[in-house]
Amino acid sequence: MEKINIKEKLSKFGKNWHPHQIAVVDNMQVILVKLKGEFVWHSHDDEDELFQVIKGTLYMQFRDRTEVVNEGEIIVVPKGVAHNPCTKNDEEVHVLLFEKLTTAHTGNITHKLTQTEYPKI
Repeated sequence: MEKINIKEKLSKFGKNWHPHQIAVVDNMQVILVKLKGEFVWHSHDDEDELFQVIKGTLYMQFRDRTEVVNEGEIIVVPKGVAHNPCTKNDEEVHVLLFEKLTTAHTGNITHKLTQTEYPKI
């Protein structure tokens, strides 16, 4: 049992859209990721996802609207809901995610940004 310094963990990587696992809580994982630009439309059939914005502004696109998520705010994307996280104006956004260990990065979509392994840092 040791505390985790989120800023220190974020300093260990630079690649955008490449999640890194920092902790496991029961069958859930805590992930840090840096986002920049547009991701890919996808959904997760069996898992919810929680996004907490650590730095910047996240634009969570849904088919019928876009939610603006600012620093210090969270958004939960329910299972089965198509979504596409993105950033604007070339801003790099830092996000903490909380999701099941079984959650596939881009759901059942395979894309050039899809990651199948999350490095543990």
